[in-house]
Amino acid sequence: MLDLAIAGHLFTAVLIGLAVGIEREWSGHTHGPDGRFGGARTFALLGLVGGFAGWFLRLDYALIAAVLIGGAMLFVVAAYRAAMQRPGTTPDSTTEVVALVVVAMGTTAGLGFRTMASAAAALVVLLLAEKSKLQEILAKVAPTEMRAALQFAVLALIVLPLIPDGAFGPYDAFRPRQLWIVVLVFSALNFAGYIARRVIGETRGLAVTGLLGGLVSSTAVTLTFSRRSRDDESLALPLALGVVAACTVLVPRVLVISAMLQPAVGLAAITILGPSFVAGLSLIAFVLWRERSTRPGASAPRDGVDAALGQNPLGLASSLQMAVAFQVVLFAIAWVQRAAGETGVLASATLLGLTDVDALTVSMARYGSVPEQVPVAAAAMGIGVLSNTVLKGSMALVLGGARYRLHVAGGLAVLAVGLVLGLALGWP
Repeated sequence: MLDLAIAGHLFTAVLIGLAVGIEREWSGHTHGPDGRFGGARTFALLGLVGGFAGWFLRLDYALIAAVLIGGAMLFVVAAYRAAMQRPGTTPDSTTEVVALVVVAMGTTAGLGFRTMASAAAALVVLLLAEKSKLQEILAKVAPTEMRAALQFAVLALIVLPLIPDGAFGPYDAFRPRQLWIVVLVFSALNFAGYIARRVIGETRGLAVTGLLGGLVSSTAVTLTFSRRSRDDESLALPLALGVVAACTVLVPRVLVISAMLQPAVGLAAITILGPSFVAGLSLIAFVLWRERSTRPGASAPRDGVDAALGQNPLGLASSLQMAVAFQVVLFAIAWVQRAAGETGVLASATLLGLTDVDALTVSMARYGSVPEQVPVAAAAMGIGVLSNTVLKGSMALVLGGARYRLHVAGGLAVLAVGLVLGLALGWP
């Protein structure tokens, strides 16, 4: 039985090398003026060398394994040097580097971790085969986006581990690591919204622009579209639909954040927020279908909505402000809970929803860490989203044009009815 297991490990190592070698031959890297040393057979043998090295490591023959791995590495280095000394050879080390990776994956398989080695091999072959697609994508990445991605990596991989994990301050409500996770969550959502808008573009209808703008700030969408509706009455319906779309996408945003921080609260909130989301999505789909041949293809204004993102696609400044607001809310809710119990929490959710739904969402996710408080937390989020919808409706009615006000009032009323129905179904 043991011999069969070892044979399976070695066979996997050979297959890994063979798959990579076939890709190298198929892509033309083994022939021509820039041809490299390794094809299907060479890579299969390199995988086998790694497999035997892993087997010897399992038998505690570390010296033999080191000789095999070291010999394979020296062979790859010598092959790279010989290739680079040929006249007219284009500098490229991909084949040699992937040869070292094949040895490593073969060793992993020889140690018995066949699933991990096979998964890594599939990823390597995909990266090699999709070279042109990757280059095309990278060519479209702007310097601002690359900086944002690197900043996020620093914030998540370097800063987060350095922040202490614990509860401090009054009511043990100050938790630095959780606070930083809030910053990361909102920065990631801002970045996702930024990328989505850049890929889809802003000239495909105000409804789509409102939907994507709602990933960042549905309030900014409402303000911008309401002001524009006074300048162009012909865009009353598309602008109103954009506001409804922005308010609709707020629901999955709330659900995603709560589920990431406290899955039980996110699951409970589906019952309360789900009807509103379904109603909003159905309304948007119906209007777009009805107006499919007549709606204008105007683009949304770049000011206002884009300002919600700022110069940094991460929206880092707004994420930090969000974290500060979240911390203040945590203290307030801890105090309210002790002073007035569940009734006070629901009342405070109504007020907080008027100003910051995201802060309310994160706070209720924390509040719902105790199973008995999960229904109250979910209901509080529903109340907050309802009060926020009422606030945006009021803004649209005050700032918008006549026809726009009529359309917005009808659309947001549909969302509000859905929220009321959800609260009735999921009330604790």
